[in-house]
Amino acid sequence: MITIEDLLQELEQEAATTRRVLERVPGDRLDWRPHDRSDTLGQLAMHVATIPGAIARIGAGDTFDVTTPIPRPSATSTPELLEALDRSVAEASARLREMDDAALAAPWRMVRGDRELAALPRGAFLRSVMLNHWYHHRGQLTVYLRQTGALVPAIYGGSADEAPALG
Repeated sequence: MITIEDLLQELEQEAATTRRVLERVPGDRLDWRPHDRSDTLGQLAMHVATIPGAIARIGAGDTFDVTTPIPRPSATSTPELLEALDRSVAEASARLREMDDAALAAPWRMVRGDRELAALPRGAFLRSVMLNHWYHHRGQLTVYLRQTGALVPAIYGGSADEAPALG
């Protein structure tokens, strides 16, 4: 079973990696999008910056209704993204520290009104959505970086722009 300390350690490690990605977001390209149905670079980057805190907030409760509006604001600058990331990670860390390992085993539910859509242990929700969902969108963001001509940082290994093992 996952523990609070496991989640905190992974959050801290991945926050540093996410910071390196967000630092590369070109502030003059925040309105760029790869397709009309896609988020803009600024929207996707802000989403990546704010996922941990938002999902930890949702996971601290017992239930989340999927009809709850979720805003998708756009960033106005790269420094704003980094500040949002710092606030988000601090909130996620604080909310996790308010829990104990038993809280991670407690049931958590996703609903649509009175209809249950999913039920799983809170720890599984946090692991899947606060972390895995975060990595998924961070990966999307690296594609946006490449398409806008920004350099892509090494994440779990080198990238075409950065090979830390060779440096």
